[in-house]
Amino acid sequence: MSHSRGSDGHGSDGLFPRLAPPATLVQAASGGNTVITRRAVPPWVRTGFYWFLAFEFFVGFATKFWAGETFFGPAYSEKFADWGFDPNMRYLVGAIELVCAILLVIPRRQSRFLGAAGLVLLLTGAVTTHVIDDAPIYEEVSAPLHLVIMLCVVAANWPADVRELFRWRPSEALTLSQPGELRGRT
Repeated sequence: MSHSRGSDGHGSDGLFPRLAPPATLVQAASGGNTVITRRAVPPWVRTGFYWFLAFEFFVGFATKFWAGETFFGPAYSEKFADWGFDPNMRYLVGAIELVCAILLVIPRRQSRFLGAAGLVLLLTGAVTTHVIDDAPIYEEVSAPLHLVIMLCVVAANWPADVRELFRWRPSEALTLSQPGELRGRT
């Protein structure tokens, strides 16, 4: 029995046509090649998600530097001492949270990858600390949940080549149309 290929070239037999996933077709300027790019989530949703995550870690930064009690309970200087760490270690943890939060909102894959990877390392220590210490349930759930989210962000922004992390190119939204003239992409 021979299978005929449909007009799409993918073996649809006519009875049950193969439906292509939603995609955006882009006609390349050179050579007339067609490139298919897929955008499952609109860019504004992704940007909002990164800003929300950054806000959460900014709050974490602020509470680590706060001297007194926080809305999460006792002061972090007391919490770090109870966990067996130097109370001043909270400043280092807060600073790492701030830097990683800033990296998350920079609209480049490299910076988002580095910010999320830094938070994965930080959250691994937080999960370990909360599990060993018999922390309240919200801490035992919050830290692992954020660790899983950051692992997903790392995977979504994983560079094709490690060298890409160290190559900072001009923003993809800007193109050079004439020497010395920048114009936004439409």
